[in-house]
Amino acid sequence: MWYFICDKKSRDFFRFWFAQLISQFGDRVYQMALVGLMTALHPGSVMEMSKLFSFGIVPAFILGPIAGVYIDRWDRRTVLFITYFIQGILVLSAAFYLIRLPFIWPMYVVVFAISSLSRFYIPAKMSFIPEIVHQDDLHIANSLSTITGMIAGGLGVLLGSWIVERTGSFAGFCWDSVCYLLSAALVFSITALRRRLPDKKTIIKGAKEMISVEKSVWHEIVDGIQYIRSQKEIKFIFWMMFILLAAVGAIYVVIIVFIQQAFHSVTKDLGFLAVSLTVGLFLGNLAYGKWGKRIAAYKIIFSSLILGGAMVVLFTCVVQATHERLWALVLSFVLGVVIGPVMSAPSTVINKICAMEMSGKVFAALEFVVYLAFLLAMMVSSFLSEHIDRLWILVTVGGVFMVVGVVGLFKFRGETV
Repeated sequence: MWYFICDKKSRDFFRFWFAQLISQFGDRVYQMALVGLMTALHPGSVMEMSKLFSFGIVPAFILGPIAGVYIDRWDRRTVLFITYFIQGILVLSAAFYLIRLPFIWPMYVVVFAISSLSRFYIPAKMSFIPEIVHQDDLHIANSLSTITGMIAGGLGVLLGSWIVERTGSFAGFCWDSVCYLLSAALVFSITALRRRLPDKKTIIKGAKEMISVEKSVWHEIVDGIQYIRSQKEIKFIFWMMFILLAAVGAIYVVIIVFIQQAFHSVTKDLGFLAVSLTVGLFLGNLAYGKWGKRIAAYKIIFSSLILGGAMVVLFTCVVQATHERLWALVLSFVLGVVIGPVMSAPSTVINKICAMEMSGKVFAALEFVVYLAFLLAMMVSSFLSEHIDRLWILVTVGGVFMVVGVVGLFKFRGETV
């Protein structure tokens, strides 16, 4: 704790970190509330659950690239405050809506709106870290942000599942709203000064100024794409994250319904397994923080794909055969350990090598890529689950990513990134 009271930047980071901790806790409670709501209205349907979550992904394609441009123009602290505050109001409105009209379709609008705000929040959050920590502390800041986010997320799933099982989705939405509003207050208290970006020479003074600003948005998007393509390390991170998020998307909704049916619960077992997974992720990140610099990133990522795929296959087969919660907890913990090292590395690499005036566009583009991978894989696996046993989908996905990991290790051998 002494680190956070030594200087102004450190105190600002502590407020930012605590706001993120609270908001990510609320995010998982919100997610459990959505799962509970969808299970009540469409029990056992992977496709219906995928449709709901898809409304939270689509804004990444519509607003993501544009948001990145404006994040590099606006004060990032202000963006974080406004998005937290409005999200809190939206979730609270959804909670009271559910009391009177418990239908699912208006929730699509709420999920879409909250996700649209997140398209500004996420790149602003990732770009804001270098402004409030010293350059030498970036690795520590990103690791701390990732690890504590995992802990908050795991606890949020556990508490959210408990709340939804006992009181329904209404209380879960209320909890999330309070978390967003508290996070907004913490961000508002950050004293970091507004960044001064270089003047844009392409902007014409006078009556045409606004037109030039808007026209330059497209040019800045193109500039961001060209910048990413010119940076070997960043381009590699983009490919790796695409592969990883495709793996997550392929099993995400299918495994939720698989667990619900295996243990005959709505969110309770999801909560306990999420905590077990989170503890594994935490330890995996600690291992990466201690030994990660000695190993090339591509080896870490592809090895995690191999081990993670194997654990998904083993988890699925064991749970299907035994229905034993203890085995499920142990295997989810091991899964977290083997995939944990790749969770914080990409952000640290980008923060260290990316120019400040490009970071918003780079993080927004990364978000676009990972959501594209997640959405495509999720929709394909959800469609297949309507025709194929979920056991075989999960086993096949695990096997595919084991093969991808092996091929990647051979193809990228010799890379230093």
